[in-house]
Amino acid sequence: MSGHPSSARFADKPEDYANLGIKPRDIQPFEDGMRTDGGPGGYEWWYFDSHLADGSSLVIVFFTKEMMNPGGKLAPFVTVELDRPGRPTLHLEARVAPDAFSASRDRCDVRIGDNTFRGDLRDYEIHFAKDDATIDVKLTGEVPAWRPTSGYMYFGDHDEHFFAWLPAVPQGTVSVDLNIGGEPAHLEGVGYHDHNWGDAPMMKLINHWYWGRAQAGDYSIVASYIFAQKAYGDAELPIFMLAKGGRIIADDAAKVRFHLEDEHVDEQSGKPVADLVIYDYEDGPERYRVTYRRSQTIVDEQLVSRLHGVKRLLATLARFDGSYLRFTGEVQLQRFVGGEPVEDVSDPGIWEMMYFGRVGR
Repeated sequence: MSGHPSSARFADKPEDYANLGIKPRDIQPFEDGMRTDGGPGGYEWWYFDSHLADGSSLVIVFFTKEMMNPGGKLAPFVTVELDRPGRPTLHLEARVAPDAFSASRDRCDVRIGDNTFRGDLRDYEIHFAKDDATIDVKLTGEVPAWRPTSGYMYFGDHDEHFFAWLPAVPQGTVSVDLNIGGEPAHLEGVGYHDHNWGDAPMMKLINHWYWGRAQAGDYSIVASYIFAQKAYGDAELPIFMLAKGGRIIADDAAKVRFHLEDEHVDEQSGKPVADLVIYDYEDGPERYRVTYRRSQTIVDEQLVSRLHGVKRLLATLARFDGSYLRFTGEVQLQRFVGGEPVEDVSDPGIWEMMYFGRVGR
């Protein structure tokens, strides 16, 4: 160890791309295939969310194991959260034995029991069934697959650890067929899919983050701000992608400024939650401002609840108080040229805050 705080960085050097076997801005289907071996020392998940025309939201995630336990063995499971207007949130989970899991390394083709998540960077199909609930999703990308630089973030003086992220479908059209308790429904809307993997417990690398994706008028937005743990120099890693009409028009993280407004302490988690999450992107005379306005917290989960047995006991004794919160509300995009407002559009959106570390660090 060098004796000074370590750092965190994007893997954006030519040698990084060469070592990873990928190219800048040239995303291949294998990048959405399985990138870990499923065993100790890594974790992985494939995520889908959608905001539907009737005001519903649907989130489906396929995991190789708990993200809190990368040192553990393969322990595959699927989670579903369905929010429909005027109804209680439906939480579903399907856990299976390791031999009921398979995943291709060539493309996204994941099977967890009878549940499947398949696609090719543009067209995806997701199937989930448990008890009296069946969900079938079709997602068609409208914005090309994208990643911040290589998609890898390295942590440590010698890049000892990494967290990787691929928004395979930054925005797409969604068709959902539900049958919940014998009540069928067909819904349509806007959706998103990304793929995440890493090699170390996230709470050891990252203190907290805000992340969100949205559509606002003709614009598609993916934005995040990651705060590394103190051991990695409190590094801040901004991520921003803006597309219009299916074409990416802004994604230089160096041009992003991030700030929060109307923060308050969330009663359940004890974490600071901002009612306004704001990204400013300045590019010469043009400036884009993206504002996430919280109207509802739809998930407020203590991460220790994801652990079981001895691991849960140890986390409780260590006073681990990590939390995950998901919000819905309005996402507004404003465009300025030479300081003058020229465009102002907004639409519903979903975003999240993951808070692993202690407040104030």
